[in-house]
Amino acid sequence: DLTAAVKYHYRDLRPALERASARETAARVAVGAICRQFLAQLGVRVGGYVASIAEIDAELGAFSYPERINRAEENDLRCPNAQAAQAMQERIRQAMLARDTLGGVIEIVALGLPAGLGSHVHWDRRLEARLGAAVLSVQAIKGVEIGPAFENARLSGTQAQDAIELDEESLVRPTNRSGGIEGGITTGQPLLIRAAMKPIATTLTPQRTVDLQQGQQTDTRYERSDFCPVPRAVPVLEAMVAFVLADALLEKLGGDTLAEIKTRFAALHRPTLKDLHLDGKEHVFWPEDDTDAPEA
Repeated sequence: DLTAAVKYHYRDLRPALERASARETAARVAVGAICRQFLAQLGVRVGGYVASIAEIDAELGAFSYPERINRAEENDLRCPNAQAAQAMQERIRQAMLARDTLGGVIEIVALGLPAGLGSHVHWDRRLEARLGAAVLSVQAIKGVEIGPAFENARLSGTQAQDAIELDEESLVRPTNRSGGIEGGITTGQPLLIRAAMKPIATTLTPQRTVDLQQGQQTDTRYERSDFCPVPRAVPVLEAMVAFVLADALLEKLGGDTLAEIKTRFAALHRPTLKDLHLDGKEHVFWPEDDTDAPEA
């Protein structure tokens, strides 16, 4: 409320309070639902789940990505691990009794993406940049990583990379520490986005603030909030990721009909030897006989 009042010179804080509300994400989810239907026509699935709330980790290593997405719909916490979901529910109950709020980490996964979406050439078309901006635009999301990025930061280069191996004609990667994107471009592996949601600042417990009209130090007055909005943020982030991916696919494929788009999607290059066109010759940036080369 304060930052908006400083920026826009409001005479009342209500316009900031209402306009910044997460209620506006209802429209995003509606648009995202259409994008998810479009992606499904191309075999791309977007799903999300709660990976942690406060200090409670869901411990999801035993579940595949499809299992995580499916199991997340089986409880109100949207946590694939039912045991962890019970612990999270109890932790939220404790926060309610303590008149406090909780945050957590949400993971969004995209399965079936082709290699080649995004760009390494243009900073504003790097796919992780576009996804990061979309995810960070959601209220209370204060951090985002592609794959286990912060974990990778603790490793050496030989530990953090995804080695490339040859499986007949296909170029495969046994690991996916890049989270499905390298150099701003999708690799064809599962895309994993992890988003950190901070606890909502509006708490039942009064906090120190300033009465701007009276110019005096005071305490906050509680109006309304949510003790833990993390599970409800999952479909919002799913929608934002689906929107960006649908846009990236349409940008690459073009086409005026779904049938045309599907034909072009099927013809996309894959990470295989036959789809690469490397001639093995040394690259020369300015050939001597190139009349367009700049003068020395």
